[in-house]
Amino acid sequence: MIERADAEPEYDDTAIRFLEALWGDGYLSPGGPDEVDRVVEGLSLEGKTILDIGCGCGGITLHLVERGAAHATGFDVEQPVIETARQRAAARGLADRASFIQAPPGPLPFADGAFDVVFSKDALLHVPDKDALFAEIFRVLRPDGVFAASNWMISHDGEPSPEMKAYIAAEGLSFAMASPSRYAQAMRSAGFADVTVRDRNPWYRDVARGELERLKGPLYPMAAAAVGAAYVDKNIRTWEAMQKVLDSGEHRPTHLRGRKPVG
Repeated sequence: MIERADAEPEYDDTAIRFLEALWGDGYLSPGGPDEVDRVVEGLSLEGKTILDIGCGCGGITLHLVERGAAHATGFDVEQPVIETARQRAAARGLADRASFIQAPPGPLPFADGAFDVVFSKDALLHVPDKDALFAEIFRVLRPDGVFAASNWMISHDGEPSPEMKAYIAAEGLSFAMASPSRYAQAMRSAGFADVTVRDRNPWYRDVARGELERLKGPLYPMAAAAVGAAYVDKNIRTWEAMQKVLDSGEHRPTHLRGRKPVG
C-alpha cells in the first residue's frame, strides 16, 4: 500500500535533525501538537487504540497517548524514524503504551478491526494508490471507528503547474499528490460515512512564510550547525518554491475525517 520507487530512506538522520529543528522534537510535519489537536478536534481519545500511519519519529504518536489513548501504534516504512521513535518513547516512559512498527510497502500489517482511530499527519501524499490506501484504513478500523488526518494535497487532479513541478522537484521526495475531492471519493468508495474535508491552506500559507523567515534568520546558525549550511540552503530554496504554490492555492494542506459505519 505505501509505495516508494527506491529503498533508500527519504527521512534519514540528517532530515530528521533538520525538520525537528524547524518543527520541534518528534515532529516531521508542521504545526506541532496544536495542529495535531485540531486534526482530532471533538474526538474522544480516552481509552482508545490508535494507529498513526506514517508516524515518523514518534512525537505525534506519543502526544496522542498523552492525550489519553490507551495505546497508540506508530507505523512507518522507514527504519531510521522508527528507531528514533522507540528511543523517544522509552525516554518518556511510554514504551508500554506506544509501540512502533516498521514494515515494507504493501498492505497494513494489522488485523481487521484492530483500531478505534486511524490517524495520519502529512504522510498519505507518499501513497500513489489512494483507493487501496483507504480500503486498508477501512479494514483495520473497528465499526464506528474514526479516520482523522491532515495531508498535503494539490487543488486539482490535472497536470501540475510548472511552479508545482518545480516545488516537488525541489523537495526530492516521492510525492503522489491528489486533490481533496479525489481523497473524499476514495474514502467514500472504501465505505466511509460522514466524510468531511477542511482546507488548511490559509493557515499553512502564513506559517510557511514564518518558517522561511526563521530559516533565513535566527534558525540558520543552529540548523547549519546540525546539518550543514549547504543542506539548509537547499531547504531555503525548497521553502521558496513551496511558498509560491501555497500563495497560488495549488498546494492545499487539508484535514480529512470519516467514520466506519456499524454493520
